[in-house]
Amino acid sequence: MYRLPRVSLSSFSQSGLLLFLLAIPVLAAEPPVQDYPIQLPSIQTSPMSGGDGSVEQFDHNAYSLPLGNMSMTKRLDFSVGNSFFRNPWVAAPASTEARDGLGPLLNTNSCQGCHLKDGRGHPPTGNENPIALFLRLSLPASQADPETLEQRGALPVPNYGLQLQTAAISGAKPEAKLVIEYRPREVSFADGTSVTLQAPIYSIAEPAYGELPASLQTSPRLAPPMIGLGLLEAIPEADLIAAADPDDADKDGISGRYNQVWDVRSGTTVLGRFGWKAGEPSIEQQGLHAFAGDMGLTSSLVPQTDCMPSQGCDNFPNGGNPEVSDDVADFVTFYASSLAVPMRRNMDDPAVKQGAERFNALGCASCHTPRQHTAADAPRPALAGQEIWPYSDLLLHDLGDALADHRSEFQADGREWRTPPLWGIGLAQTVNLRAGFLHDGRARTLEEAILWHGGEAESAAQSYRALLADQRSELIRFLESL
Repeated sequence: MYRLPRVSLSSFSQSGLLLFLLAIPVLAAEPPVQDYPIQLPSIQTSPMSGGDGSVEQFDHNAYSLPLGNMSMTKRLDFSVGNSFFRNPWVAAPASTEARDGLGPLLNTNSCQGCHLKDGRGHPPTGNENPIALFLRLSLPASQADPETLEQRGALPVPNYGLQLQTAAISGAKPEAKLVIEYRPREVSFADGTSVTLQAPIYSIAEPAYGELPASLQTSPRLAPPMIGLGLLEAIPEADLIAAADPDDADKDGISGRYNQVWDVRSGTTVLGRFGWKAGEPSIEQQGLHAFAGDMGLTSSLVPQTDCMPSQGCDNFPNGGNPEVSDDVADFVTFYASSLAVPMRRNMDDPAVKQGAERFNALGCASCHTPRQHTAADAPRPALAGQEIWPYSDLLLHDLGDALADHRSEFQADGREWRTPPLWGIGLAQTVNLRAGFLHDGRARTLEEAILWHGGEAESAAQSYRALLADQRSELIRFLESL
C-alpha cells in the first residue's frame, strides 16, 4: 500500500464550504445587534438568491430546476442536456451510439453519478468504491517544464496521469484503490461543550500500472453542487480582480487572490473561477475535462483523456472521434449553466437575522462575499443584470495546514482553496442525505466545516468557538436558511 504523505492536524483549516475569516475580539456573552460595526458587508434582504431565476423548490429536487426566468424554448435545450448529464454512458461499441465510448479507465459512468441530484457528493463508507470523491495526482511543480505548468497546471504522474481512476470497463484494470481512514479529533468550545471531528488519512492500495513515485502529490476532491454556475460565470472579471488583495494591503488578515489558468479554447492564460482551486476558466472547459478525467470520454475541446500511453487505452474500442459530439457538449454545458438557485427561507426568523449579523461580525463575509452582480451584457438574457447572493468572492485563500493538500494547481498553492459559494447550502443534505462539506467531504455538519477552518480563517474559527451555544445555533440557523 502506498501511504500518502500525512499533513499536520495541529491547526484548524480546510476548504470547502465555510471560510470564516477575519478576527474580532473573543465574544464571551451575547452582543447586542447595535454593537456590531457600523460598516458591515451586505445583509441579504431579498429571498431571490439567484436573481430573477431563483426557484421555490425545497425538497430533494431543489437543485435540479432550470432558471425560473428562462424561456420555454431554452427549457427544451435544458431537458436535452439533462438527459446526457443524468443517463449513464456505456463502453463502445454499443447500440446507444450517442453515449458510448466510456473508459476504459474511469471514476463513474455518468455526471449524475458524482453530482447526485445536481448536488454535492459524499465520501465512501465501509467497502464502498469511491465515486463522488477522487484524488488529483501530480509530481512537484519544480520537476515540470514551464509550458506544462502553464497549460496543464500540474505535472502528470508517469503511468497514472493527473487523476486516480478507481474503476474500469470490462477487460481493463482500475489504476488502484483509494483507501480512507478517519481519526477522531475533539474540539472544545469556551462554554465547556465539545464536538468530535473526523480527520481523514488517504492512501493508495494495489497500484496496477507500476510503482507510485515517492514524490507523488495528491489532492482529494469531492463533487460540488451545480446550482448557479451560469450566474457565477456572468460576474464581470473586473469585479473579481478588484476584490483581490494578494498582499493584504488593507492589513485585515485576508489575502484573496485570483488563479490564472489555461483557457483551451482561446489558447491563453485567463482568470480561473471554477473548481476547488479555481483551476478552470469556464463551465464548458470544466465539464469537458470532467468527461475526459472522470469517464474517459474525448471531445473536440479535450481530445485526450487522462489515460497515459503506457496504460494501453488505445487497445480498446472508442466511441468515435470525438466521443462527446459538439452538439452533446453544447447541450450539457447549457444544462450546467442553467440550474437555478433555490430561494432563501425563514428570513424573518429572529434567530436567522441574528445569525446573519454574526456571520458578518465574525468576518465570514470577508471571503464569503454575500452579494455579487452579473454583467448587464452577459450573453444570455436570463443571466444578465442580476443581483445575486452567492456568498463567495471566487478567490483563493490560505486555509492553513489542516486543510492543505500541499499540491499546487496553476498559481494556487498547496494551502489555498477557492471560496465555495454558500447559496443553497441549507438544502445540501435534503438533496443528498449523505452530502459532505468541504473539499473532501470530511465535515458531516456545517459546524464541523466551520471548525476545520484555519489560516486566514483561524481568527473567525476561534471566535466561533468562543460563542455560547445559542449564539452558535443562530449562525447555523442562518446558514441553513441559505
